[in-house]
Amino acid sequence: MTWSLMPRTLETQITLEKTPSYFVTQEAPRRIFNMSRDTKLIVVVRNPVTRAISDYTQTLSKKPDIPTFEGLSFRNRSLGLVDVSWNAIRIGMYALHLESWLRYFPLAQIHFVSGERLITDPAGEMGRIQDFLGIKRFITDKHFYFNKTKGFPCLKKPESTLLPRCLGKSKGRTHVQIDPEVIDQLREFYRPYNIKFYETVGQDFRWE
Repeated sequence: MTWSLMPRTLETQITLEKTPSYFVTQEAPRRIFNMSRDTKLIVVVRNPVTRAISDYTQTLSKKPDIPTFEGLSFRNRSLGLVDVSWNAIRIGMYALHLESWLRYFPLAQIHFVSGERLITDPAGEMGRIQDFLGIKRFITDKHFYFNKTKGFPCLKKPESTLLPRCLGKSKGRTHVQIDPEVIDQLREFYRPYNIKFYETVGQDFRWE
């Protein structure tokens, strides 16, 4: 990432750029720091087990012949050996990835958004994001409409007659059914990473 790739921005404006891979990309903290050490970072996190199942569900929709979720999650399930080389598992080890970012950015410059609360209370989460960015709370509950079919909130303009803008077809897809014992094993695997993450960021996301 370089300044040349970013749009021109006035002092009164904020430029946002997003990608799901930054947080887990080894070189990203250093490159972003070298571009601007004053950058404010926003990271959306969710229950790592649910996140892994969602990741698998999306991949399965494109590649129906991939191995089972259980087969990809474990090197040896009977011994409880989780395969951390599988990206869907590794991404949810948030405490591990955060260490790389804290070598370059103070915690005060990183804001963590609860993926669960972003669904149940989008206005509240957006309010906290706006506070973090130091801007007026413009986006409120008037800007959201809950779509029962998708199970997600949709954006709308209060003064507009246009239909609410909802997430694309790849979002809100019904997850594949996973053996509850597999879920329990993964919860145990993630527990120490979750606790360390909670302690580091000073926020309990209640994933246990």
